[in-house]
Amino acid sequence: MRVRRVRVAGVGGALRGPQRGRALCVAAAVLVAAGAGGWLVLPGGGSGEGEDGRTPGVLGSLGLPWPDEGQTSIEVRGVGGVGSSGGREPVPIASVTKVMTAYVLLKEHPLDAGEEGPRITVDADAARESHSLSESTVELREGRRHTQRELLELLLLPSGNNVARLLARWDAGSQKAFVAKMNRTADELGMTRTTYTGASGYESSTKSTAEDQLKLARHALRQPALREVVALRDTTVPGVPGTVTNTNRLLDKPGVIGLKTGSSTPAGGNLMWAAEARSGAKRYLVLGVVLGQRAHTTPAEGLAAAIDRSGALIDAVQRNLPLALGADKPVRP
Repeated sequence: MRVRRVRVAGVGGALRGPQRGRALCVAAAVLVAAGAGGWLVLPGGGSGEGEDGRTPGVLGSLGLPWPDEGQTSIEVRGVGGVGSSGGREPVPIASVTKVMTAYVLLKEHPLDAGEEGPRITVDADAARESHSLSESTVELREGRRHTQRELLELLLLPSGNNVARLLARWDAGSQKAFVAKMNRTADELGMTRTTYTGASGYESSTKSTAEDQLKLARHALRQPALREVVALRDTTVPGVPGTVTNTNRLLDKPGVIGLKTGSSTPAGGNLMWAAEARSGAKRYLVLGVVLGQRAHTTPAEGLAAAIDRSGALIDAVQRNLPLALGADKPVRP
């Protein structure tokens, strides 16, 4: 019997065995789509170009602490755009790329909430790449068989580049063929300023914008398995040493429910995030993308800046949204 320790954001404690399924069901219930008993959906949309390159959006009066570098785009689902800053020039996005990798994979091989999916054999390339000193990888053993769900966790939590390329080969026969699927999907989603050149984000030639990645975030959260995985703070996977920890430390912040970090020297720190904000008894899903923080420093410095600035934005949205929507006072999650 498989035993795995997990902690789900918003679900306290370490859980084992059968409890894991119940915890993930709770996470899925928290992340149900709007219109099905989840976050409130209101008419909204549209935004106009403001001064200094900032797009104010429907809720542009929230008074947010916009980062003074890189790109940022935020929206409250069903209400409208909060705004964007930093322009629309495509920039490297590092491991935020893996959200598209997971999305394409789950479109091709859907998983229901709590489902493990087929077993996938670790090939020689993925095992050899485990020992790379130049990129983020996960220790995999050649010939070991992991479920699709396990590999999604290793893709999205510790951000295993070798896992991304393994999944690409499993799905499409080669990384090149899989990347073609990624770019076709980007076109279908209206991501007109996005180009993927690899499944992992390791290549700085993979570029996008905050606004394009926000479009992807909307669709990615409709995948139940992806919603569950990005909400995990940590997990254990049989055959992989130790505890696998999520690089997104914002999950410790109240109301945060995912999504994905990314960092490199050319890209700086990047974060696609999802959080909940409340106004009275109503709940709203807030999506944001922050790119290019402290670019050309170190990946660690960039990621720390992206997380800190995203956290400040989430705090401000949670604090000020009730006032913007006409509630009497701010409400925190």
